[in-house]
Amino acid sequence: MRLTFLWFRRLMFALLALCCVPAPCSMPESSAVSANSAPASREIIAYIFPQDRILEPNEINARRLTRINYAFANIKNGEIIEGFPHDAENFAVLNVLKRTNPALKLLVSVGGWTWSGGFSDAALTPRSRARFIASAVSFIERYKLDGLDVDWEYPDQPGNGNTFRPEDKQNYTLLLAELRQRFDREQTRLHRRLYISIATGASSKFLQHTEMDKVQRYVDTVNLMTYDFYVGGPSTGHDAPLFRNPADPKHVSVDRSVTEYMQAGVPERKIVLGVPFYGRSWGEVPNKNHGLFQPGKAARGVHFSYPDLPNLLATGFVRYWDAEASAPYLYNPQSHIFVTYEDPQSLAAKCSYVTQHKLGGIMFWEYSNDSTGILLKAVHAGLTPVATASSKGN
Repeated sequence: MRLTFLWFRRLMFALLALCCVPAPCSMPESSAVSANSAPASREIIAYIFPQDRILEPNEINARRLTRINYAFANIKNGEIIEGFPHDAENFAVLNVLKRTNPALKLLVSVGGWTWSGGFSDAALTPRSRARFIASAVSFIERYKLDGLDVDWEYPDQPGNGNTFRPEDKQNYTLLLAELRQRFDREQTRLHRRLYISIATGASSKFLQHTEMDKVQRYVDTVNLMTYDFYVGGPSTGHDAPLFRNPADPKHVSVDRSVTEYMQAGVPERKIVLGVPFYGRSWGEVPNKNHGLFQPGKAARGVHFSYPDLPNLLATGFVRYWDAEASAPYLYNPQSHIFVTYEDPQSLAAKCSYVTQHKLGGIMFWEYSNDSTGILLKAVHAGLTPVATASSKGN
């Protein structure tokens, strides 16, 4: 059966409560960010995407975050501009959170899937790069931010029908190198550190179209989008499997992506593992292998928060745990609906992986999908296992 929008919305609400060019220019050594300059504690980075609404002051649990990436700023005529009408109000709300957590860093994320169309032009020449970077500095000063997250989806690839060029591969490096050089000067003037992060694709293709061994020198973290491995398509599968299930026809996993990034020259401590705070579903899935890796009609995922709606287990859904992939999933043999999602158990496994492999931390898309705080609590507990008495109740 095909899911109606309302049924899919209810399904997603409930499932998340189930579980308890030229070669790069030569840069001075001070412009590069060394692997050793990573923070002592691991990052917990929240992407926040309010769009057209104003954030509530108590909406964000700042104590459980190290960094907020506000999504998204847009690019117009080669310059960074506000993306939504209430961005100014929202930056003001987020800056107040630093009273609760003075170590919290606030960055703006520019681009994303929808607004990456201006990157290729902005990065094309020294003049266009300087214009883009100058606008970034102005934006950061205007809203009292701590840096910029560059979410170019994707260099030398069309993405969402974007302008792209073969030169993007080198220009991506140049843009970030020159941005780091300018930030080094500005942070001396502003008397505070200015951070640069990038959101990157988890595929081998992304690595083929970039110079990550060079790029990593100029950024503080590489926010690796290790999710959306199964988006649409004729077959069910895990959205963000930690390890590869041998039966997976796509052979995808978080572990494979991390390994490829390290082989491409990105230090472990700069890799921040991306996790999804949402789920996806397929209909018309045959009752075989509990619906996993079976044909079906995919309902394209929309991200939802999770209120208290009826537990799907009471309506015929069964939760399964794929021990090979370290990933949960749901299947209803009566309605033939399959659901892939993230839960506290899978997040605990990913936090353990981050610790064991000495990665930089966890980032997630996106905060409003976790209105109950269940998933954020799991990430915080997984990366800070020894909590102080004062933080246990936060």
